[in-house]
Amino acid sequence: MNTQTVNFDQLIERGCGIDVHKNLIVATVMGAGLKEETRSYDGFTESLEQLRDWLKESGVTHVAMESTGVYWKPVYNVLEEDFEVILVNARHIKHVPGHKTDKKDSKWIAKLLLCGLLKGSFIPPKPIREMRDLTRYKRKVVDQIASEKNRIQKILEDANIKLSSVVSDMSGAVATKIIKALIDGEENVDELVKFHHGKMHCTKEELAASLRGKLTDHHRFMLQMVKESIAEKERLITKLDEQVEKMLKANELELDAKLLETIPGVGKDGAAYILAEIGNDMSRFPNEQHLASWAGVSPGSNESGGKKKSTRTTHGDKYLKSILTQFAWAATRTKKTYLRSKYESLVGRRGKKRALVAIGHKILVAAYFILKDKTAYKELGAEYLDNRKKDRQIQRYLDKLKELGVEIPKEMVA
Repeated sequence: MNTQTVNFDQLIERGCGIDVHKNLIVATVMGAGLKEETRSYDGFTESLEQLRDWLKESGVTHVAMESTGVYWKPVYNVLEEDFEVILVNARHIKHVPGHKTDKKDSKWIAKLLLCGLLKGSFIPPKPIREMRDLTRYKRKVVDQIASEKNRIQKILEDANIKLSSVVSDMSGAVATKIIKALIDGEENVDELVKFHHGKMHCTKEELAASLRGKLTDHHRFMLQMVKESIAEKERLITKLDEQVEKMLKANELELDAKLLETIPGVGKDGAAYILAEIGNDMSRFPNEQHLASWAGVSPGSNESGGKKKSTRTTHGDKYLKSILTQFAWAATRTKKTYLRSKYESLVGRRGKKRALVAIGHKILVAAYFILKDKTAYKELGAEYLDNRKKDRQIQRYLDKLKELGVEIPKEMVA
């Protein structure tokens, strides 16, 4: 059956479907009182403004387009103020295979739009999108610093220096002082061992043994370059943090950030990350389950022929999913908290990775209600799960006694 000939009830009076490419924008208008027409534009702003003016003249109210890479953004920037723009996942509007052209794609998108069959993607307001750019770039810079720190360890290993084998943190105070001394040309192991202090897990002899190697001028130069690279990236992070603080204040998001900080494992940076990904208006999500599904931290639903297949987590916001896992890991290191006790109850049965995703899901649900109700996180305590388990066990035993014919006092019956 050719889908082009299928008739649906029209819910939108006049709409436009746009097929987006890097240098080509194909738009089709159709609707009540309009003659179906398709026009092509290039990706430059002047041409996109001509597209906007044409849609205004045609009386179009709604526009739908695919979320193609980053190429939809210039189109959205020009059209968002004058139309209801629906950004759609490309896999939700695939056409019937065969005889595919850009014009047919734009017509198909327009037809689906008029029939109300398109589900728009979540696009946060411009201030949130700008903050999202900052936080995502910051995470990239943080990853680059981690990569540079690993490079330091590789250079030292190449020089037969096994410092990473005797110190717990290569970014710690002792390791940093030793590496700086090595770069400055210090070769006397006895002088380097003076940085040892009583709290270290290794002995002075072990530290001295790890520092006897073959450090050359080339190694020192490389270490200096990496150190300068790290310092430059740390300056970038400082500037990014300052800009994020300005945006939180300018957009009245400081209170929301403070409330999100009350969630175990989140912290100040984490609160900014969450706000940058989901914003602070929870009315955009029907409920907390919808938000969790959008983020990709809820089980998938895949059933056919009465058989349940894989329940792997859904595809979602990969940036949010990643940071939620980091928050979950941090939450498992907290003391006497519900999130830690929940992790400990899951990890034995489900494994570390699934347990962390589950805790990330809990954190996101908490963030949803915190932002919705403008209230701080309520800590249930480490005993919450034990108490619930105890109550269920008591009730189960009472039910069993009833089945055996034992009379139970009324005050003991739940």
